[in-house]
Formats: sequence, structure tokens, C-alpha cells
Amino acid sequence: MTVDTDKTTGPADTPPAGPEAIKAVPVRHYGRYVSALIAIALFVAIISAFAQGNINWGAVPDYFFDDRIITGVWKTLLLTVLSMLIGIVGGILLAVMRLSKNPVTSTIAWFYIWFFRGTPVLVQLVVWFNLGLVFTYINLGPIYKDYWSSFMTPLLTALLGLGLNEAAYMAEICRAGLLSVDEGQTEASHALGMSHAKTLRRIVIPQAMRVIVPPTGNEVINMLKTTSLVSVVQFAELFRYAQDIGQTSGAPVEMYFLAAAWYLILTSVLSVGQYYIERYYARGSSRSLPATPLQKIKANMLSLGSWRR
Repeated sequence: MTVDTDKTTGPADTPPAGPEAIKAVPVRHYGRYVSALIAIALFVAIISAFAQGNINWGAVPDYFFDDRIITGVWKTLLLTVLSMLIGIVGGILLAVMRLSKNPVTSTIAWFYIWFFRGTPVLVQLVVWFNLGLVFTYINLGPIYKDYWSSFMTPLLTALLGLGLNEAAYMAEICRAGLLSVDEGQTEASHALGMSHAKTLRRIVIPQAMRVIVPPTGNEVINMLKTTSLVSVVQFAELFRYAQDIGQTSGAPVEMYFLAAAWYLILTSVLSVGQYYIERYYARGSSRSLPATPLQKIKANMLSLGSWRR
């Protein structure tokens, strides 16, 4: 008996159909749109209120580059730099004293920080300016001798009031940075024969800078704005010059806006500098540094040019 080997074959075998592709529908965040519209409406309302207010905005550009204002800007910057130098140097010394195993130096540093952080800067400025009621004159032997009122000039009062107060805050910032470095680094340095001072200078402080720099940048910006308080001790800086111009020109409020604009410009410049300094000290903490704003703009321009081609 013969067997018919021919078999009827159907269509070519096809793989089983897979699951349908999922159509992802983005979630609509209506709350974001509503909050954005509310924020824009409030911003427009505030701008409109200031524009329609009884303010002579033309006086602001008239005095923006006045010689007295420019002088005040330079004095503000000078006072900021000198006060921060006093604060940083004093803060480092106080931080080392606070971490010392000597109970006397540690207690002195703690008391200093407690006192200067616990009293307002304005009060400290006024106290320094009026210490002539306690010390009639200052006597440093053959080096210097004079009445306290002649010795304590407005500039010296401003530097002492701002710098010594800043040292208390910088001490805590520096102490936090020093404590962030692993103790094994110090132990290894001592095992190699390094002294305590050399270990701090060569090993601990460079590593602590990554923690110290960001809050220090904030302190610099805060110091720039705090300099406006020294007008109470008769030191002329940006805010004091703006007040004087406002009294003589009959536009006191407008001059306050002018001073605010200059403070915004100066703090913006300092913020850019702070960004690049933080980036410099962050080199060893990450594999690749994030792109700078200029690099991002350049990359976007290149991508836009390639898309047009």
C-alpha cells in the first residue's frame, strides 16, 4: 500500500503576534499651569503698581553713575573685602582653637563665638563707636597713644564691628569643614612625621575647602549687604551716599531703589565668582564637572546650527 507523502501545507509559519505597543500618555499637570498663571499675574500686578505709583523713576538713571554713588560702591566693596579678610583669618584661628584639646583655648573660642553670634551687628557697631565712655584714651606705650575718640575712626569702627562679628560665623563654617575630613587623613600624616600645623596646612585644609567655600561665598554676599549698617557710625558708603543724595534732590525713595539696584548688580557678580570657585574646589569630588553656563550656551548654539543644516 502506497502512502501519499504529499501534505497540504498552509501559509508560511509566522511568529505569534506580540503584545500591542503601549501608548504612553503623558500626565497633564494642570496644577503647574494654574500656579504659573497665578505667579505671572501677581508679577504683572506688582510691576503695574510700581509703574503707576507716585515715584519719579527718571531720577534713578540721572544719579545712577553719579560720582558720589560710584565712590560709595568702591567704599562698599573695600569694606566688604577688608571685613571678610578679618573674618576669615579670625574664623580659622577660632576654629582651630575650638577643636584644640587645650580646655582654656577651646573655652575662649566658644565664649567668643557665643557672644558675637548672640548680639546684633548693629548693636556691636554702636558699642564700638561709643567705647570712649569706658576707655578715655588708648595707650600702647611708645608705639601709639591717643584719645579713644580720635583712635576709633568710622572706618576702624566698621571694620571691627563687621570683621569680628563675621569671625564668629566663619569659625563655625571652618570647624564644620575641618570635621568633614576623615580622621584617618590626620593619623596617616602624623605617622609620616608631619607636625600638626603642617598636617592642617597640607592635608586637612585643602580637603575641607570643598565644604568651606559654598557657605563662605554666602557670607561674602551677606557682608556686602550688611555694610549698609555702618552708616550709623558715620561711615559713608553706598547706602549713606544714596541717603544724602535723596535728601538734597528731593527723591529719597528713588535713591533707595537706586541703591537696591547697585546691590543687586554687585551680588550678582559675586554669585558668578562664587560659582566658579566652587567648581574649582569640586574637581576632586566628582568624575566630571557639570558644564558652565557659557559651555551650555555654546553647546545649544552648536546643536541649533546642526539642526538647521
